[in-house]
Amino acid sequence: MAEAQGWANKIGETTETGAGHFYDRIARFYNLTFKLNGYGRSIERYLRTHPLPLDTGARVLDAGCGTGLLTLALLKALTTPSHITALDLSASSIATARHAIFETARTKHRVSFLQANVLSLPFSDGSFNFIVTSGALEYVPLDEGMSELARVLAPGGYFLHLPVYPSPMTTILEYMFHFKSHTPQEVMENTSRYFRLVEHHRFPLIDPISWSKTAVLAQKA
Repeated sequence: MAEAQGWANKIGETTETGAGHFYDRIARFYNLTFKLNGYGRSIERYLRTHPLPLDTGARVLDAGCGTGLLTLALLKALTTPSHITALDLSASSIATARHAIFETARTKHRVSFLQANVLSLPFSDGSFNFIVTSGALEYVPLDEGMSELARVLAPGGYFLHLPVYPSPMTTILEYMFHFKSHTPQEVMENTSRYFRLVEHHRFPLIDPISWSKTAVLAQKA
């Protein structure tokens, strides 16, 4: 327990002082890596085949947007016009995301960008109807991250978490990108603490995303 708490403190400190600067340095490499492995296309397919009942003008938060791969998937897959806020701790990642999105075809959605910490979101309670996060909660104590995301999600809103589960490949990624994956049990326990589980989707083995991720869809009561 003491070791786990020590790691939680360490990654909490990394989020505050190091992770943003780290991704500032590797934003281009990170973006290229995930473009080549088909990760964004996997998420887009999932969002298209699992549409959510979002109203026109829904407020969507991409918490930990990185270089914008998930934001782009949202722009392509969401069928109703929405206002998407792409948030990340890394300024250069946000700049890369902004450039990639403004390069795409005209979109019916509104997109805004913000540099902020997922543990201290600059939004009032219940600000969003839909929150998606991928590769962000691995940098923070899971309970604290889930709690803060639940705070800014409106009652009845949906939460989609794409967790990185421990695996031999994940061990390499943890070393490369300075994060720590959470076990499936930890993810489910913390999700159930703040949300009602709707679906636990497992990506097909042939899908590029399948080796490290599942999709955990939940709803705030």
